Amino acid sequence: MYLTRTTPVNKNYWIQLVVSTNSTKNTLKNNLVSKIFYKSRNITLRLFYFYTMPIQHIVLFDGNERNNLLPLTATRAVADIRIGILTIKEKWEIQLNVKVDILTQEYLQAKYTFEKKENTVFINASVLPNQELVIAIEQLSNNSILESDKTIVAVKTNEAVSSLQELKLAVQKIDSVILPFNNSIINYPWDIFSFNGQEIKNDIQRLGLKPNPEKLSSTNTLLGNEIYVEEGVICECSVLNAKNGPVYLGKDSEVMEGCTVRGPFALGEHAALKMQTKVYGDTTIGPHSKVGGEVSNSVIFGYSNKGHDGFLGNSVIGEWCNLGADTNNSNLKNNYGKVKAYNYPAKDYINTGLQFCGLIMGDHAKSSINTMFNTGTVVGVCANVFGSGFPSKFVPDFAWGNDAVFELEKAYEVAQRVMERRGISLSEADRSILKYIFENK
Repeated sequence: MYLTRTTPVNKNYWIQLVVSTNSTKNTLKNNLVSKIFYKSRNITLRLFYFYTMPIQHIVLFDGNERNNLLPLTATRAVADIRIGILTIKEKWEIQLNVKVDILTQEYLQAKYTFEKKENTVFINASVLPNQELVIAIEQLSNNSILESDKTIVAVKTNEAVSSLQELKLAVQKIDSVILPFNNSIINYPWDIFSFNGQEIKNDIQRLGLKPNPEKLSSTNTLLGNEIYVEEGVICECSVLNAKNGPVYLGKDSEVMEGCTVRGPFALGEHAALKMQTKVYGDTTIGPHSKVGGEVSNSVIFGYSNKGHDGFLGNSVIGEWCNLGADTNNSNLKNNYGKVKAYNYPAKDYINTGLQFCGLIMGDHAKSSINTMFNTGTVVGVCANVFGSGFPSKFVPDFAWGNDAVFELEKAYEVAQRVMERRGISLSEADRSILKYIFENK
């Protein structure tokens, strides 16, 4: 038997033990002061006392993965990433049944609620929730860390922490670590589309939805039963195939005539598929987005348009983006090899480990008509892509064509016009964020 915690046990601590003999197992089983959870392949027992403190304050924080997720995290906290139907923040709030705060980069913090409190549980926002993890977090004792494969998953501390730097210092004071847990972690942008199909299924369960294909009119062809229709949906003369996974149509969304959709698929509220759109599985179209052409295994966060013909595959598109007519991306190399993509911390291209990887596009980016994106292309925030031939596989923030810079004031003007079309104003916080990115590009 070995212990993963060296700190002396008190009434507020729980410990994890791994046992190899039936006698040890039976001894613990009969212990009257403990509850025992049987888990995993190797008789893993989790022992914790009845007097563990309840969770009073939950904060999702940007972990070390944040920089690897650029440019998507340049304009948002990690917790605001959409995968499946919901954002990561929304998943945790449903899973824990509490409101959560967000602790992010200083220049982003004005957009998020955060209250400095003692007795707080900090959860790495890159980690997707599951029930096993929730149980572990609920039983965390004060001044303890939950870690998985060298990734800090959660920290419970008595200290009142007000910044990521203070959280880092608090973590350094905690020696004890609880190991291990199996979780899905969003380490890189391509993890978003890779995990998306499963997360659509998970979110259906989190939301407690029941199939209701009968809400759709008889003009549609429906295959399979896992079709979930929210209020206000318009869908006529289309084919929805839910045999391989659920099809979710959000509130007030629209599927125009002649669309063909395979699940797993999620269409956000007020989003639309334009006529004769073809959508393959593991795809999410976020709220208030309009999509046409052909889409496969991609995630569009929201408020973005791909309104015309063209292929988008194995890609992640941020908010307030526009892909011009006949914009296409390659998602497979001619030699069928692994795709490399630009990584901001490395300032170089890294191996994604994937055979299929398309386009990663930051918020407020645009492409002109007939744009051709190569495999593994990364486009930064407020970049404007136009010109002949393939653009570079890395298009920096605020790029204007191949060589020029999109001036900040012009970026403000365009963002304001685009957002006003959806009844949203460009806030001072938004301006400040874009200014920071522009000055630090």
